[in-house]
Amino acid sequence: MISFSTKTHSLLLCFFTLFFKSLIAHSNSSFSFKNFGQDSRFDSVLALYGDAKAVNNGSSLQSGVGRVIYKKPIKFYGGNPKKLVSFSTYFSFSISSDDGNGPNGDGLAFVAVENGYPVDSFDGNGSFGLSIGGKFKFLSVEFDTLKDDKYNDMNGNHVGIDLSSFVSLKAVNLSSVKLGLNSGNRLQAWIDYESNSKRLEVRLSKFGEKRPVDPLLFQQIDLPKIWPENDGFLVGLSSGNGNSSQLCNVYSWSFKTRQSPDWMHSEPLDPISFKKGEEKVIKIHKRDDCVMKILSALILGIGLGALGSFVGMFLWTIFAKRRPISPEEYAVKPVVDNKSDVNGLSK
Repeated sequence: MISFSTKTHSLLLCFFTLFFKSLIAHSNSSFSFKNFGQDSRFDSVLALYGDAKAVNNGSSLQSGVGRVIYKKPIKFYGGNPKKLVSFSTYFSFSISSDDGNGPNGDGLAFVAVENGYPVDSFDGNGSFGLSIGGKFKFLSVEFDTLKDDKYNDMNGNHVGIDLSSFVSLKAVNLSSVKLGLNSGNRLQAWIDYESNSKRLEVRLSKFGEKRPVDPLLFQQIDLPKIWPENDGFLVGLSSGNGNSSQLCNVYSWSFKTRQSPDWMHSEPLDPISFKKGEEKVIKIHKRDDCVMKILSALILGIGLGALGSFVGMFLWTIFAKRRPISPEEYAVKPVVDNKSDVNGLSK
């Protein structure tokens, strides 16, 4: 009985370990800083450029024209076997209001640049200090406080997704959701890139609020096609104040990469494309739901079957082999064969 239960337990443990291990996305590059004090040792992971510096005993990183860069390049493919890498980042920040004596600054941007980009140099003609030349390509999510007509900016309070150009692929007016960038109030942002679906999502809220369920902004971008060499890319936060007195403060920052299982292809739906391919998408979702239901039922059946076998064997060992023991005074007496005795007497 012991050998049976031990073997069954080991097999089940192995099975569930392998199953859930395949479901969990494996992180191969991550960091998280709630502050930037000396105890955080952030300088072993992050590099500061321009006028970026830790202030107020490390409560924040502050910059006018500067940037903070994660030192480790991120590969598009990782693991063995190699799979596409997705990433997620969170940071809380504030942008101080201008003193009113000049134009607003650019604001703050989350940037991804190819490995080899001169991160220590700044382009005075480019927003957020980034080069707009054709040599280096970049991805940025801009938290823009300057209405720049040459980039067709909607206003001085918007979030946009840029790809090697500051003419945003998509942008949203933050005034429409009652958020203000250039107020000095602390905000928090979430940026997620899912490599399988090639979807970039941006979320923004006031500090202390829960992560929004729906993204504020999203865009499909095939990053491996932008940098096909797979030499990796660098991520960071960059600011430019356009010779104003504007300052950006970053209070916390976390970043992680992950490799999703091959079957997790949750292709995001743009409302326009959804209308065109609605029937096809519904069939795919029904098929995926059916597979997951079958898999869940199979796992549940195996678990319940093993549990039933364990309980049955346990009860059998307790009750099936137990036999009543007769006291000595109630011992069973031998049965007398009367016919034999009669025959014996007759003889």
